[in-house]
Parts: sequence; structure tokens; C-alpha cells
Amino acid sequence: MSSGNYAPPYTISERAVTLVAEIAAALERYRIAIEGPDGVRLRKINHIRTIRGTTAIEGNTLTEEQVTAILAGKRVVAPAREIAEVKCAHMAYSMLGKIDPFRMEDVLKVHSVMMDGLVQGAGSLRTGGVGVVDGLGHVIHMAPPAGRVPELLGDLLGWAKSSAAHPLLKSSVFHYEFEFIHPFFDGNGRMGRFLQTAMLGKWNPLFHAAPIENIVFENQAGYYEAINASTNKADSGPFVDFMLERILAAIKAKGEVSGAAHETTEKTTKKTTEKIREETKEKSRVKNRVKSRVKTPDRILRLLRDAPDATRIDIAEALGLSVKAVEKNLAQLKADGRLRRVGPDKGGHWEVLP
Repeated sequence: MSSGNYAPPYTISERAVTLVAEIAAALERYRIAIEGPDGVRLRKINHIRTIRGTTAIEGNTLTEEQVTAILAGKRVVAPAREIAEVKCAHMAYSMLGKIDPFRMEDVLKVHSVMMDGLVQGAGSLRTGGVGVVDGLGHVIHMAPPAGRVPELLGDLLGWAKSSAAHPLLKSSVFHYEFEFIHPFFDGNGRMGRFLQTAMLGKWNPLFHAAPIENIVFENQAGYYEAINASTNKADSGPFVDFMLERILAAIKAKGEVSGAAHETTEKTTKKTTEKIREETKEKSRVKNRVKSRVKTPDRILRLLRDAPDATRIDIAEALGLSVKAVEKNLAQLKADGRLRRVGPDKGGHWEVLP
């Protein structure tokens, strides 16, 4: 599926070279800790933190204590979808070391497990357009057309497998390019983080027990800033620097920061859960206030200014609407003289009128 001559654009900074050397040195100290008498406990804690981190980045509100309880088979009172996300991520990360992250078939297999029951078409590449939109309806990123996804992802996997670049560097480049392609309707962030960990594990199995995802979660704003910076430069260098910083932090942490994952009490769990719920309620209130200020027609117009080739399905998926709702709003916008269609439904484009 790969063309064999593809190479993503990236620049290696002096900081990246230094970080690679620091990570290599820190790995030996990490090996001593993870293979020592406390190694089993550290691996368990780090696995829990990895699951909690990668799901939390996507909005899952379950605490480290709740994730611990779920993986132990205990009953947890929480949204069913969030519990399912944790269980699916646990099953997917249990596949580390058993799959080849450079094979398309294995990538699809992991996605089918990671997103089982969470999205239609789990384990299949997307067949429609997707975009990343902020709370005001602005298109932050419009992913490549669905028809190009198999080729783009195939080329990227082929490059990652054959490239002579250091695994720390090329896995970070891969992570950014994977997010740029956005090969699935949902679960792209989780899959990008998983595949980078899997690729690093191919190089050094110690990475299977490193909580990189949790360290990324602790600097979530920086994660998205690095992605945006790389997109703006058309060069994954800024994202590479960010990920190397996070990898070094994860290796240095070693799981020693807190034993909360296995030393929790019912009182602590209840207090933490209530705090998370209050934070979630506040986020919902803020989100609802934003939506009340920005009406659906305006959100559609803002999207179409950035992506005039978007189809009705693209608009629906990007804004979280039904196709019927999109068609109704488009008809009203055209009737109000705010929007017009130039050319046929297939091959034409939208023009936002002043």
C-alpha cells in the first residue's frame, strides 16, 4: 500500500538531539527500577496511569482510583460509556508486544478493540470527511479526503518501518502525521498515542511499562499547542520536541510519584469523584453558554468559509449534527441570501455571501 518513497517533512532541533541522549541515559535507570523488587507494582501503577491518561485526554472523567477499581473487576458508579472506554483501552494496551504497529492489519485490529462498542465501524478506516472544530465552530483542521486515507496511512506506515531515523524521533513524527491524516471517524488520538508507544516498545520493551500517555495528559494544553504549531509550520519538529520532553518525564517518573492507584480509601475516592463531577458540570455550563451565543447557522457558515468543499455529511460530522439538521439550516441560509451553492452537488463548492 506504500509507494516506497514517501518521507514526512520534519526538522530535528538541537533540543531534540539532546533529549534523545538524555532519554537513553534515563532508560538505564528506569530499567533498574522496573526490573527491581518493586517492579511488578510499578508496572501495574504505570499501566493504570496509561489507561487513565489516554482516556482522560479525550474527556473521560474517571479518576485513577476508579480506573484501578474497574480493572480489578469492582463495581464503579460512573457513566457506562466512560467505563467502556477504560475497559477497551485496557484490552488494547494488553496487546502491546503482540502486534506489529507497522502493519495496516494490526492497526485496524487494535482500533477494533480500542473503540469496540464506542463508535460504528470500529476497525475500519473512515469513509467520509472529518474535521477538528473548536467551540465556536472554527475549523482547526480539515483532514484529507477519505479516499486518500488508505494511501496516506500506508505510506506513513511504510516510512516508519523502513526509516533509519532514531525510534524516538520517527515514532514522534509518526504520531503527528497520524493525527494529521485522522484515518478514523473517532479514536484517532488514542490510536496515535498507542501506536507511538507500540513503536517505541519494538525498539525497547521498557516503553511498554512507561506511562507516557499520563504524562501527556498532565500537559494536555501543550499537546494540542504542539500539534497546531507543527501544522502551521508544515513540519512536525515542534511536536517531536514536545513528545521527547514528555517521554523523558515519563521515564524519570518511574511510577514513584504516588501510590494512590493501590492505596486509595473509600473516603478519598468519594471526595475525588465528587470533585471531578463538579468540574465536569462546570465545563458543561461553559460549553452550553458558548453554544447559546453561537447559533447553528453561524457555526455552519464559519466552517464553510474555511472548508468550502465540505459535503453535508462532512458538516454534520464536524459539528455534531444530523444530516437532516444540516440540510434544513443550509436551505434557510440560502433562502436568507447568506449562502449559495456554486456548481453541482458533486464537484461544486459553497460560497458564503457577505
